[in-house]
Amino acid sequence: MIFKRLFFPVLLAVFILQACNTEQRKLEKQAREIHEQIVTLDSHTDTPLMFGRPGFDMGQRNDPRQGGGKLDFPRMKEGGLDAAFFAVFLGQGESSPDAFADAQRRALNIFESIHSVVKENSEVAEIAISPDDAYRLKEQGKRAVYIGLENAYPIGYDLSLVEKYFDLGARYITLSHSRNNHVCDSSTDPDGPLHGGLSDFGRELILEMNRLGMMVDVSHISDQAFFDVIELSKAPVIASHSNARAVYDHPRNMTDEMIKALAENGGVVQLCFLYVTQLPPNPPRDSARAELRRKYNNFRDLTDEEMDMARNEWFEIDRKYPSELATVSDIIDHLDHIVDLVGIDYVGIGSDFDGGGHLQDCYDVSEMHNITIEMLRRGYTKEEIEKVWSGNFMRVFRENLARREV
Repeated sequence: MIFKRLFFPVLLAVFILQACNTEQRKLEKQAREIHEQIVTLDSHTDTPLMFGRPGFDMGQRNDPRQGGGKLDFPRMKEGGLDAAFFAVFLGQGESSPDAFADAQRRALNIFESIHSVVKENSEVAEIAISPDDAYRLKEQGKRAVYIGLENAYPIGYDLSLVEKYFDLGARYITLSHSRNNHVCDSSTDPDGPLHGGLSDFGRELILEMNRLGMMVDVSHISDQAFFDVIELSKAPVIASHSNARAVYDHPRNMTDEMIKALAENGGVVQLCFLYVTQLPPNPPRDSARAELRRKYNNFRDLTDEEMDMARNEWFEIDRKYPSELATVSDIIDHLDHIVDLVGIDYVGIGSDFDGGGHLQDCYDVSEMHNITIEMLRRGYTKEEIEKVWSGNFMRVFRENLARREV
């Protein structure tokens, strides 16, 4: 009798476990089949920050847990990711002629490094400049590398540089980063707003971007700057890596009012693997990060070498004081909210890999299938999944290029 009482619950647990494993394998197979049939795009990665790091090679499989970054070409293939935007990122510094000139020099160096790395891996990847390129390259079995300029700082007050960066491949500009700049207010500047939204020069910049067919990226900018952009832009805009503030209340995320305005504009919000959910506190890590910020002047006005040192020390803090991570389920909660709010046509994926973005079960690009598995688990159709992975973003991309006036 005791045997029977023990045997049947154990047997039931085994059956349940087997059924779960069978369902998981079925979803994984379905996800991989979908990735083979559609174009998948990540609208924001900071992978160029990895270039030049000892041991890192875009053409080889690197270990993300041993300083190897979150993305390389072999792992893109493993995860079924066809295309990614590489950010030309500069932290905010002083707004002076010399500082602007230095920022321009540094930005051009990053553009050059992206082109050089892709050229070195020409058998498996190419620079892409139009939506059609991603589809063409997928047919050839290659990865598409797009470029975005994160932070308008290296433009200075010279609007002619916008076209120069466009000609080098930049297809969007994130107007600011974590600090206010000469273009607009940031959503996270501790000193508060500087302009009350867009500056006068920022308004000129938006119109020049519209003229060139370059997408305006509203991630990182303040709420008022966002609404200024929506009112001014003649073309649909993107939030290349942002989430829903109603799901996780953080100033980097977008309110429901902002998401509705973005949808009315015809734009798209690309879900980011940062600012996803409230995580348990980690006082030792927070204290170490605060000390690092003091040491490196809040990461402002640093040389390239100093920025590399600061970044390496930041990664070392994360390794020393690991924290719990958000999950794929958490990020799809943001997707569900936005779809319920405005529909399936205004949302995509912008991981922020190598800029701090990662999830417990999508730690690097090799695990991108898990995003699709969770969408399937929640009942999203193949057509809806394709819109999220590329269709919505490519629509905005095409509409911007179609308005190009030169």
